[in-house]
Amino acid sequence: MTLPQEFHEIAERVNNWGRWGAEDEIGTLNLITDEVVRGAVAEVRTGRRVPLALPLTHDGVQTGVIPGRVNPLHAMTQLNQELFGPGTVACSDDAATLGLQAGTHWDALPHVSHGGRLYNGRPATTVTAHGGAEFSGIDKARPVVSRGVLLDVAAALGVERLTGGHAVTPEELARAEEFGGVRVRAGDIVLVRTGQVRVYLGGDRHGYGYPSPGLSIRTPEWFHARDVAAVANDTLTFEIFPPEIDNLWLPVHALHLVEMGMLQGQNWNLEELSTACGESGRYAFLLSAMPEPFVGATGSPVAPVALL
Repeated sequence: MTLPQEFHEIAERVNNWGRWGAEDEIGTLNLITDEVVRGAVAEVRTGRRVPLALPLTHDGVQTGVIPGRVNPLHAMTQLNQELFGPGTVACSDDAATLGLQAGTHWDALPHVSHGGRLYNGRPATTVTAHGGAEFSGIDKARPVVSRGVLLDVAAALGVERLTGGHAVTPEELARAEEFGGVRVRAGDIVLVRTGQVRVYLGGDRHGYGYPSPGLSIRTPEWFHARDVAAVANDTLTFEIFPPEIDNLWLPVHALHLVEMGMLQGQNWNLEELSTACGESGRYAFLLSAMPEPFVGATGSPVAPVALL
């Protein structure tokens, strides 16, 4: 099935190809300037630190629906081994196998393609089995530290969790801004809380993934107009799932990653942050969210921290 005209019209309006030059590989991360970071540091008032990552565990959010995206498999490779002889200091070591997008993570720009193209018009064939992503791999991301803004859509609508199948609209993003008394500005990293992660935290791994609230196909234009640097939320699929338009799968992924060149994050735990922001009455903070620099990878685990 070809992508519908509605998708192509939105894609044309949000497209950033060539905006930062033909050789650019980081897209909207260019919007995180030194000035933006200085402003973000000024948001730290109390020093409260809020972790936003889910634990990396063998019974994590993955249920086998996505081939190869396995939850972390952790094994000990050394147990109190005296490497330099009896009576010397003993060491214990670990190893892990996991899908790089298994838990709390960033999607890199070449994570998806459409029409055979990646961000900035590069061929999708530049992602190969042995080399990974030749362009725009997650290792190319410069330090992802900026002003973070929580758009607590669930709280703004007066609920603990949006229902499965709820498509978050631009109007609801604006309502969450008003609720938080904050204005999204250029270079910000926006965190959209739906409350869906509460399903996973409550023990229902399958219910967490489906049906799920998420971002509507109408929201990329809102982020583009605000010059947002990256967006993450608290769901498995990021966008509404099942899709709001029949048989149009992952259109928001394609608009963000391919057309805009904007990192997209999933499985972020925004519950403690929602409480902290509500208690302080402030919904902007310094956010540190640097991905692990796996060379050529199309995604990476991240352990984000919000500093209030």
